[in-house]
Amino acid sequence: MTVRLEPGTAAPDFTLVNQDETDVSLHDLRGHGVILFFYPQAMTRGCTTEACDFRDSVEPLRSAGYVVLGISRDAPAKLRAFRERDALPYDLLSDPDRAVHEAYGAWGEKTMYGKTTEGVLRSTFVLDENGVIAHALYNVKATGHVARVRGLLGL
Repeated sequence: MTVRLEPGTAAPDFTLVNQDETDVSLHDLRGHGVILFFYPQAMTRGCTTEACDFRDSVEPLRSAGYVVLGISRDAPAKLRAFRERDALPYDLLSDPDRAVHEAYGAWGEKTMYGKTTEGVLRSTFVLDENGVIAHALYNVKATGHVARVRGLLGL
């Protein structure tokens, strides 16, 4: 059974390496709002669309006090290439054993083209400055959900 996090609950803490193989810990970001987006695979069409939508919205999000972090199972080298190729101005985090994906309910059963498989459930979480989940958005589409996040935040 896949865990589903609800608004008002504490976000699971984690430490993952970023594209530069530097540790990034969620607890170190207390005092800032955090937007975590889980995506299936760097350099693919849908994930590029999503990542670039966050890139194009990063300034209003930062001005409102939010840090944006992308999380996938990709290795740091691939994340670094993705970040450089698309000029992504935020950290991309590597979760190869999918422990953080599972803690957030962003891994589980999904149906694609009529076939049921297990994999990444594209999901976005908005955390307040105390590390509490304000919004948990599961099974989002690559296109359009960044606008929805901005709307939820009044941006």
